[in-house]
Amino acid sequence: MIRRIVIAFFVLSFIFFNITIPKALAVFDCLKLMSSSSQPDKDYCQNELTQIEAQLADLLNQQKAQQKTTGTLKGDVDYLTSQINVLKTKVKARALVIAQLKVNIAEKKSAIQSLSLKIEREHESLAQLLRNTNEFDKASLVHLILSDNNISNFYSDLESYASIKQAVKESVDVINGVKIQTEVAKKDLETKQDAETDAKVELESAQKKVAQSEAEKKQLLAISKQTEAVYQKLAAEKRAQATKIRSALFPLAGITQKIEFGTALLYANDVKSKLGIDPAFLLAILTQESNLGANVGQCYLTNPDTGAGVGKNTGTVFLNVMKPTRDVGPFLEITKALGLDPFKATVSCPITSSVYWNSGSIGPAQFLPSTWKLFVGRLQSVLGHYPNPWSPADSFMASGMYLSDLGGIGNSTSAQSKAACKYNGGGAASSTCYYGKSVMKLKSTIQANIDLL
Repeated sequence: MIRRIVIAFFVLSFIFFNITIPKALAVFDCLKLMSSSSQPDKDYCQNELTQIEAQLADLLNQQKAQQKTTGTLKGDVDYLTSQINVLKTKVKARALVIAQLKVNIAEKKSAIQSLSLKIEREHESLAQLLRNTNEFDKASLVHLILSDNNISNFYSDLESYASIKQAVKESVDVINGVKIQTEVAKKDLETKQDAETDAKVELESAQKKVAQSEAEKKQLLAISKQTEAVYQKLAAEKRAQATKIRSALFPLAGITQKIEFGTALLYANDVKSKLGIDPAFLLAILTQESNLGANVGQCYLTNPDTGAGVGKNTGTVFLNVMKPTRDVGPFLEITKALGLDPFKATVSCPITSSVYWNSGSIGPAQFLPSTWKLFVGRLQSVLGHYPNPWSPADSFMASGMYLSDLGGIGNSTSAQSKAACKYNGGGAASSTCYYGKSVMKLKSTIQANIDLL
C-alpha cells in the first residue's frame, strides 16, 4: 500500500512540475524571420524590436548628457563610447526592421498575386456570362413567344436571362472591388519597399559611423597613454577643420553673391525648423542647381514680347531666354515688386537654341518665374516680406517649401530621392532619375561635413 502511495506521489509530482514549470523557449533568430514563420516567432521579434528601440531611446538620452562633458580627453572618450553604443543598438534595430519588412513585402506580394488570380477567374466567369447573355440577345422576343416552348418555359427563360444579367453585374462589381483591393495592396507594397530602402540606408550609415567612432576612440585612447598636450593638438586640428568647412564658399546659381557654408547651413536649419526639410538634403538640391546653373550660364532678358535675351558675360544673343506666354509676365511682376530693372536681373540661359526647358530660371532655387509666383503668397506669410528669388535666405525657404510639397519632409531616403526627381520636373521613379541620384550623393558628402562641425 505504501509503495503504491509513493509511486502515485512521484507520478503526480512529475505531472505537476511539467504543467507548472514552462519549458525554456529557444531564442529565435529574428534576422531569419520569414513569412512562413509561426505567429509566436513573429510576435517575439516584434517584442524584441520594441525592447531594442526603447533601449536606443535611453542610450540617446545618455549620449546627450555625455555630450556636455566633451572638451577633455576623458570626456571625449566617454562620449564616443556612448555614441558607439547608440550606433550599435541602432544597427540591431534597423536589421530587425529590415527582416520584418522583408516578411511584410513577401506577404504583400503573395496577396497581390492572389488578387490577380481572382481577377483572372472573375474575367473568365464574366466572359462566360456575357456569352450566355449574347445567346439570349440573339433570340428575339417574338421568336421566343412563337416557339414550341410553352408559356411556362418562356417565363423560365426570362428569369434565367434576368439572372444572367444580375450575375454579370455582380461579376463586374467583384472585379472592380478586387481591382481596388489590388491597387491598395500595391500602394502598401510600395510603402513597405520604400521603408526597407530607408532602413537599409540607415543601417549602412550607422555601420560606417560605428567604424569611424571606434577609430576615433582608438586614436584618443592611444593619446591618453601619452600626454594631454597631444589631445589638445588634435582638438585644435578638429576646430581648424570645422572652421575651414564653415568658411568655405557655398556655390549658388543665379547670383554673383557668394555665402559661406556656415551661413548656408544657418539658412537651411531655419528651413528645417519651419518646414521639416533636412538641411543636408536642401543644400544638396541647391548645390545641384548651382552645378546646372554653372553649365548654362547667366542671361538678361532683352525683349519681353518674344522672350529673347543675351548672355550676361558673353553678349551671345538667344531667341529663347524666357517663354513669353508663361514666364515673362510673372517675371516683370516680380522685378517690379522688388524695384529691380527687369533687363538687368539675371536669369538662366537656355541649354539649346531651340527649346526653353528651364531657361529663364531665377535665383539660387532656379525656379521659373511662373513657378515662383505660385509661392509668393505662402513665402510672404512665412518670411514677413515680399520674397526675393535672388536672395539666398528667401530662395532657401522657397526651395524647402517646394520640396515639402513634393513629399521631401524628414529623413527618408526614398522620399527625398523622389522629391528631388520631381523638383527637377521628372517623375518619382528615383531608380532611373539621374538628378535624384546625384542629389543623394551630394547629400552624403554635405552631411559628412555637417557632422564635423
